[in-house]
Amino acid sequence: MLWIKSLHIVFVVSWFAGLFYLPRIMVNLAQETEAVATQRLLLMARKLYRFTTLLQFPAVLFGFWLWLGYGIGKGPGNGWMHAKLFLVILVIGYHHACGSLVKKFENAINTRSHIWFRWFNEVPVILLLAIVILAVVNPF
Repeated sequence: MLWIKSLHIVFVVSWFAGLFYLPRIMVNLAQETEAVATQRLLLMARKLYRFTTLLQFPAVLFGFWLWLGYGIGKGPGNGWMHAKLFLVILVIGYHHACGSLVKKFENAINTRSHIWFRWFNEVPVILLLAIVILAVVNPF
C-alpha cells in the first residue's frame, strides 16, 4: 500500500505543478502583443496541458486504488473522503477548463484579461489546500 500511496502523491504533486504553471502562461498570453512571443507561449501551453493531462490519469487511478482497493476513506466516520472526492472532481473540471482556455488562445478568441487569469491561477492552490487538509486531518 505504501508504494501506491507514494505513487499517488508523486503524480498528484506533478499534476498540480502543471495546474499551477499553465494559468501563469495564460497570464502572459493575455498580455502579449508580439506574434512570435505569442506563438512560443502557445506552444508551451499546449505541451504543458498535454503533459499535465498525462499526469492526471495515474494520480486519479492510484487514488481510486487506495480508496477502493485498500479501503482508505471507506466506512463510517469518513465523510472527509466524500468531500475530498467532490474537490477532486472540481480539480478535474478546472483541468479541462484550462484546456478550453488554451484552445481559445489558439483560435485567438480569448476575451479575458490578464487580471482574470491571475485570479484563475489561485483556484488550484485553494483546492489543493482543502484536499490536503481533508486527507491529513480527516475532520469528519
